Amino acid sequence: MRMHEFGKNNKENIVLIHPSGVMWDYFAYVWPLLEQKYHVIVPALPGYDKESPGEDFTSVEEIAAWIEEWLNENHCSNVACLYGCSMGGAVVTSILADDKLAIQNAVVDGGITPYQLPWLITRLIAIKDFLLVSTGKFGGMRLLEKAFSTDEYTKEDLQYVADVLKWISYKTIWRTFESCNNYTMPKLIETSCQSIYYWYGASEEKDRKWDIQYYQKHFPYTQFEKIEHVGHGGLASLHPDEFAQRMESLVRSVYKEGV
Repeated sequence: MRMHEFGKNNKENIVLIHPSGVMWDYFAYVWPLLEQKYHVIVPALPGYDKESPGEDFTSVEEIAAWIEEWLNENHCSNVACLYGCSMGGAVVTSILADDKLAIQNAVVDGGITPYQLPWLITRLIAIKDFLLVSTGKFGGMRLLEKAFSTDEYTKEDLQYVADVLKWISYKTIWRTFESCNNYTMPKLIETSCQSIYYWYGASEEKDRKWDIQYYQKHFPYTQFEKIEHVGHGGLASLHPDEFAQRMESLVRSVYKEGV
């Protein structure tokens, strides 16, 4: 797994973990707005990195452990803000449970939590999701335009997703859904991060119901925010200025308080 860094000479670390169906450059509109003040770290998750074609997605837990190890070894264990969207939110959830980093703020944006369902049911759901996305490898733009009809994505944005779907492997697609829906979490979750946010788009509120309930139960200090004008994963790509302002506001609030 490769790590991309911007603003390396800055003190505060911001880590951004992308969702599935896109590459690390999902944040391409965001890091130019942050790198003047912050050290921005963007992992290129395995299976979604075109420059590492031999890699497939492994699991939420393995990726979380690798990111933790890299941050510790590279003296970046103090994280001003750890952000993850959808699949990336699952990785953030796993990192919070591991509690091996000093995380001042964590943002889970439409993040996926493990299903609290019987094993067989979770596998049937994974099969359904796998078949749907695998169909997208051939359906191209026409299918994506229907899937994202409620958002403001341009044809260029949707073409980007269609191109990514063409080259990611079936193994990556399967492992993504199987792992994001079923990754292992401790029964008793203890995390030193006391500033946790769960964001979700207004149009995905129903879809995120179980994930919100999971965070309410296992991370009781979580603050929830419904963002009215975006759908699933739309904030960083469609509203980068607002995204950057939100990141900066979180970091400033922590360091103003002297945490």
